[in-house]
Amino acid sequence: MKGLSHAMANHHVDLTEHFSRGGEKLSLAIRGLTPEDLLQAPPADKPDLGKWTILQVVCHLSDSDLVYADRMKRIIAEDNPTLLAFDENKWAKNLHYDGQSAEDAVLLVEASRRQLGRVLAKLPNEAFARSGTHSERGKQTLLDLIAFANKHLDHHLKFIHAKRAAMGKEMW
Repeated sequence: MKGLSHAMANHHVDLTEHFSRGGEKLSLAIRGLTPEDLLQAPPADKPDLGKWTILQVVCHLSDSDLVYADRMKRIIAEDNPTLLAFDENKWAKNLHYDGQSAEDAVLLVEASRRQLGRVLAKLPNEAFARSGTHSERGKQTLLDLIAFANKHLDHHLKFIHAKRAAMGKEMW
């Protein structure tokens, strides 16, 4: 039993550290890009680059991170809270991502992840097994959400780097 809680502690520490550094990764991913670069649509002949501009991806990541932070806080503070789903395409369209600031969106991710990372670092091991009920996916634990938020950011960072490469603006 002790080995299991020690393994869980190491896992949630690793996930929490990864989570806390996410804003830094996003900031580096767009470093050196011009406003025109951020708004450049991916080439139609490269469907593997997705349909969104880098700015839209950055704004999506910022909004998603704020939703994930809200869900995590609810799980930490409340008993079996409801975790609402959202339609990312409607958010991108109706929240006018193309008119937002990539820099401000990155600052929100950095600050939110750093601040929530401090909370996560202070939690006892058993807190990571606390859960809420997602309106579409059902039961989700705090640990599940942290892992999902990390995977989500890393997934979209790959798209940003691929879009940069298609523009000839790879990071070295």
